[in-house]
Amino acid sequence: QVQLVESGGGLVQPGGSLRLSCVASGRMTSFINVMDWYRQAPGKQRELVASISSDGTTIYADSVKGRFTMSRANVKSMMYLQMNNLKPEDTAVYYCKASLRTWPQENYWGQGTQVTVSS
Repeated sequence: QVQLVESGGGLVQPGGSLRLSCVASGRMTSFINVMDWYRQAPGKQRELVASISSDGTTIYADSVKGRFTMSRANVKSMMYLQMNNLKPEDTAVYYCKASLRTWPQENYWGQGTQVTVSS
C-alpha cells in the first residue's frame, strides 16, 4: 500500500505563489508510476491539474499552463507543485494521487490541502 500526505497549502493573495508537496510512503512506493495533482473547488467536480510520469513527462490543465510547475523526486518519493501568479479561481482543495504499476492498477489519494487565493 501507499500513503500520501500533502502539505504547503494556505491563504495567499492574487498574484502570489505557493509550493505544494506530496510525500509517498509505504511498502509499495517502488511501484508508483504516474503521480497527479487534482483539485476540487466547492460545488465543482474534482479536476486534474497536472500529471507526471516516471520518466518525468508532465502534462498540465490549460487553466494552469505557464503558471504551475510539477516536479518529482523519485528517490524520496516526493512530488511538488509550484504555483505562481495564483488567481481566485485556483481556490480549491488540492489532492495528490499515485497510480501504481500493478494489475489491476491501484490508485491512492492523499487527504488534500486547502489553497485559498483571496485579497
